[in-house]
Amino acid sequence: MADIKQILYPKAYVSSIYEYDFDLAYRNGKRLVLFDIDNTMVPHGAPADEKSKAFISSLKEKGWKLCAVSNNKEPRVKMFCDAAGVPYIFSAGKPGARGYLDGAEKTGTAPEEAIFFGDQIFTDIIGANNAGIESVLVRPIDKSTDEIQIVLKRILEKPIIKAYFKEKGLAIEDYII
Repeated sequence: MADIKQILYPKAYVSSIYEYDFDLAYRNGKRLVLFDIDNTMVPHGAPADEKSKAFISSLKEKGWKLCAVSNNKEPRVKMFCDAAGVPYIFSAGKPGARGYLDGAEKTGTAPEEAIFFGDQIFTDIIGANNAGIESVLVRPIDKSTDEIQIVLKRILEKPIIKAYFKEKGLAIEDYII
């Protein structure tokens, strides 16, 4: 049986996707950025803003492929991704592996070359780990915009995040739990 930490814990944590060291990851053979949209790139339900569009453009210029992987319905995902100029997987079925693997396939990239960024343990991180894709937990941009089912999941994920932060020697205050 797999160690529960391998399923629940992200490979890494950053306070924001915008602060990740993409240059180092690229030198280490990563080529694909898979990402959740809501509370990872923009607040829940928000359109692609200038910051997210400029960020995506800069990654493309450096040779990165990108693809959104979201459990949201297509109209929400399409709105963001069309404006940002990236392909997407909607109704991804996270934490199942299929959506992540479909994102890699859609971009012609091997799963081991991918990194996934998301703000939730029970969908984003478990799903990426299930798919064998490097997972990175990001601090939610604005938890006040969370829908009720996400609020409830965040309550359940608190002890996991606290244990992860303690094990990694990270300051839990950075996560705003």
